[in-house]
Amino acid sequence: MKTKTFALLFIPLIVLTIAVTSVFAQTASSKSGISFEAFEAKLKQASPNPQILDARSSEEFELNHLKEALNVNLKNDAELQQQLAKLDKGKPVFVYSINNGRSGQLATKLKEQNFKEVYELPGGISKWIGAGRPVETKTGTGLTLVEYNKLVQSDKLVLVDVHSKFCGSCKKLSPIVDSVASENPNTVKLVKVELFDNKQLGKSLNIESIPTLILYKGDKIVWRNSGLTTRSAIDKVIKAQL
Repeated sequence: MKTKTFALLFIPLIVLTIAVTSVFAQTASSKSGISFEAFEAKLKQASPNPQILDARSSEEFELNHLKEALNVNLKNDAELQQQLAKLDKGKPVFVYSINNGRSGQLATKLKEQNFKEVYELPGGISKWIGAGRPVETKTGTGLTLVEYNKLVQSDKLVLVDVHSKFCGSCKKLSPIVDSVASENPNTVKLVKVELFDNKQLGKSLNIESIPTLILYKGDKIVWRNSGLTTRSAIDKVIKAQL
């Protein structure tokens, strides 16, 4: 009987523990991030003078950036502190980078310095452009969808690499896709697309982050992957389509 009593008492305790843990996880998750739509809504609410910080390099900023954004220097802490000192800690601050690497670092610094509301753009400026949102730019719109469709027409499988020369993960993936194409010249055609030079195409392809790989067979997309992936994973997908 003692064993049975223990079991009956212990089961509710497990259930209670799981429930509390689940609630805690959900609360932590809700505080740690914000949806793309919510970010955009809060940014509109903060107009006409939103505090927007771009955590990328000055070269990246010059090519494309959100309107009214201030480019901050993460590599020079003294300069960064001077820039942050000009902001109002009581008002929302919106941060972004190419994806979410550098903006995450900046968001952490802002929270450590007691900024009340810090919102990080999910997916970074890559998703912003892929969603067709406006940017201040010095580059053209790039390839049209018609031109792109002609590029991916082939009797071979066509592997499209949507990337940026400024993206760390893209640089890691680039030699992998290059080797796939060079080692399969009779079956695979490689097309590389620089996202920030082809913003309208990024919207048409609904790019949410980079790198993004898209594999075509005929005129159909048979595989799509965002983020880093392995050579073996790509080989497996290609083999399945031959």
